[in-house]
Amino acid sequence: MTDHAPDVRGPRDDFTEYVATRRSTLLRAACQLTSNPADAEDLLQEGLVKVYGAWHRIADKRVAHAYVRRTMSNHQISQWRRHRVEEYPSSDELPDSAVWDLDTERIELRTVLNHALAALPHRDRQVLALRYYGSYTDSEIAERLGMSVGTVKSTLWRALRKLRENGAVRTLHADLVAA
Repeated sequence: MTDHAPDVRGPRDDFTEYVATRRSTLLRAACQLTSNPADAEDLLQEGLVKVYGAWHRIADKRVAHAYVRRTMSNHQISQWRRHRVEEYPSSDELPDSAVWDLDTERIELRTVLNHALAALPHRDRQVLALRYYGSYTDSEIAERLGMSVGTVKSTLWRALRKLRENGAVRTLHADLVAA
């Protein structure tokens, strides 16, 4: 007859075993919620502390990782809310006029032109790109796209007209000419 010691493992031992087996997975989840590894460690620690207090209420320990991840998410959201900017600069601190430099102008120009070009049919964009980006002649464009030279010329003319008639392009052009 052998004497078996009764299983005296308590909730603390269960939790310690759980943390030992799931720590790396939970740390990866914490890293997805924070911007640096040290904050992820802190977040994981906060989550584990909170879940340990409720460990006895988790009936199915196989899904405890969902509780820890949810706790970490909730804690991180609370942190973001706490650190949200509550003060806005007064009107005295704001510049009197908009800051406009060459880089801003280039970005504005690129954005307006991209939107205007996106509104054109595919064939018009092809002809424009080959003509002005690729520096191809009308006959080379016609050969590449399998159309006549006259079709290339009329397509190019229509595409440029559509760009000139685009309100945003016209406004930007007027602003550039005035400057």
